[in-house]
Amino acid sequence: MTEKRRMARHTKTKNAPLPDSDLLIRVRKVLHRRRGISENHMFGGTCFFVNGNMIGGVTGKEELVIRVGPDRYEECLDQPFARPMDFTKRPMRGFVYVDHPGHRSDADLRDWLDRGVRHARSLPPKKKTSS
Repeated sequence: MTEKRRMARHTKTKNAPLPDSDLLIRVRKVLHRRRGISENHMFGGTCFFVNGNMIGGVTGKEELVIRVGPDRYEECLDQPFARPMDFTKRPMRGFVYVDHPGHRSDADLRDWLDRGVRHARSLPPKKKTSS
């Protein structure tokens, strides 16, 4: 079984996923052993959640997005290769894009995802809504 298929089996998606990319596979590898992680296709990419709160994701343009929260936003923007998330042409405070050199190594990717997980876990769990 290919690595892509193996990782896809461990992840639940609600909507149609984009084709798996190298970055998406790497993100899944980091997150797949953690409890309470879910995945959903949205905003033209794939987003990851814990307890219903967004961690971050991979856009359809292969960009890493991390939700770091408003308290850590400025600190994270000072990190190399991080920039404001502005897919609406307006920066979203608390979210950053991390350009490829900033997550090239597995350790760097894990560090960014850990920031997103810490922030998401610091928030109260979201209640599931009935459809």
